[in-house]
Amino acid sequence: MLNSNKLLTVASIATCALLAASIFCFSPKTSPVSAANQTPSAQIADDPSYSLVYSKDGDLTPPISQYRQWVYLTSGLDMSYTPKADANMSMFDNVFVNPEAWRSFQATGTWPDKTVLVLEVRGAKSKGSINKSGHFQNGDIMGMEIHVKDESRFPGKWVFFDVASPAKATLIPQGAPCYTCHQAHAAVDTTFVQFYPTLLPIAQKKATLSAAYLNETSKEETK
Repeated sequence: MLNSNKLLTVASIATCALLAASIFCFSPKTSPVSAANQTPSAQIADDPSYSLVYSKDGDLTPPISQYRQWVYLTSGLDMSYTPKADANMSMFDNVFVNPEAWRSFQATGTWPDKTVLVLEVRGAKSKGSINKSGHFQNGDIMGMEIHVKDESRFPGKWVFFDVASPAKATLIPQGAPCYTCHQAHAAVDTTFVQFYPTLLPIAQKKATLSAAYLNETSKEETK
């Protein structure tokens, strides 16, 4: 379990790996995000709709009670964009997107304004019940990050938030490595659609894949 008051995001890895993988420091205490799932105030909302709400300090109110009713995009196991990832740390990441953004992507092959992507990170276990091989997810949320497209508020349109508590997600500064990484490698509109198997064929059909991604894949094919 993780105490997110003491949670340290490794910026060069975790922020760049948003929506594919994240690396966190661990604590034996339960994080506020994980604990929120066990309290009545954060039970799954009857209505999954969500609007972006910011504090005067620029923090975002995260969709803690809504995102579990959103569209599931993908899961990854121990993904990392660096060879120096901790071999003793095994985790799953799960990605969800707000339904209206998903519907728009189906029609256009790209993301509309007010798209919200949520990544939750959970521990991976291999021993439990009748399982004899492979891994499954345990119930503890180790961390959560959000990728938001808000064209009227942010000059770069897209920003990243680190969820510090059920009521607060803090803005990751524009100078963080995640922004340049997503610009350089993301398949569609600075998002890693190449890791979303239900969306990549749509982007291919709609011809919305980025030039950077197409260049990378062409180099891989010639190796």
